[in-house]
Order: sequence, then C-alpha cells, then structure tokens
Amino acid sequence: MAGLRTLRQRLIDSSEVLHHWLSPFGLRLLLAYEFWAAGLEKLRGENWFHDIHAEFPFPLNAVPPEISWQLATWTELLGPVALVLGLATRFASASLTILTLVAWASVHAGLGYNVCDNGYKMPLIYLLMFVPLLLGGAGKLSIDALLARWLANRG
Repeated sequence: MAGLRTLRQRLIDSSEVLHHWLSPFGLRLLLAYEFWAAGLEKLRGENWFHDIHAEFPFPLNAVPPEISWQLATWTELLGPVALVLGLATRFASASLTILTLVAWASVHAGLGYNVCDNGYKMPLIYLLMFVPLLLGGAGKLSIDALLARWLANRG
C-alpha cells in the first residue's frame, strides 16, 4: 500500500513539473496558430474594416480603417511569433486580448453565441485561453523564462 502511495505521489509531482513546462506552451501554440492564420488572411485579403469601422469602440473608431487594418494585421502576425518563442508573452497576450475584445464588440457580439453564425463563442474561448498567459506568463519553456533566470543570476 505504501508503494502505491509513493507511486501516486511521484506521478503527481511529475505532472506538476510538466505542467509548468507544457501547459502554457500548448496554449501559446494553439493561440499562435489561430491568430497567425487570421493575420495571413488579412495580409493577403481586402480591407473589410471600412464596412465595420463605425462599430469599433471609441477611440478606435476615430482611427482611419487603413491604419486599423494594418495594426490588426501586424498584431496578428507578430503576436503569434512572440507567443511561439515565449518572448514578451504577457505583452503579446495583452495585445491579442485587446484585438479580440475589439473584434467581439464590432463583429461578433450581436450575432449570438453560435460559431456557425460567426457569434462570440470563439472570441470567448480565446479570451479565456489568454488568462493563464496574462497572469502566469509563458511558462518554463520560453525565452521569457530564460531571460528571467539570466537576470536573476546577474544580480
């Protein structure tokens, strides 16, 4: 019986260690994939922000649609690179969170919950996925963690 308890405790301890390495990394990869695809679509496509610009929350509706389009496109391209690398993860997550909130307010909010109707289900899922990255950072498998260790050793 003591052997089973020891084995159970080892498994729990191992999963705790893996959690700090792999859980944030998995979130970062999934979010990076989704936003990278959206950024590429904007980069290769037509600017449709002219059609929804009035729906943007203030003060973003005061920014010309061309500038908003470029900001959204490059946030969706550079943010995922930062997420994959785990570099400035909280900043990238905050930037993509703001972008998602604007998309929710201007595109998805009035369309209900259903994904098939372009509703707000996916933006809500993305926002919830960003919470651990905003609060806990990139995790141990990241450039952020390497930089933190390097800076701690310098002091």
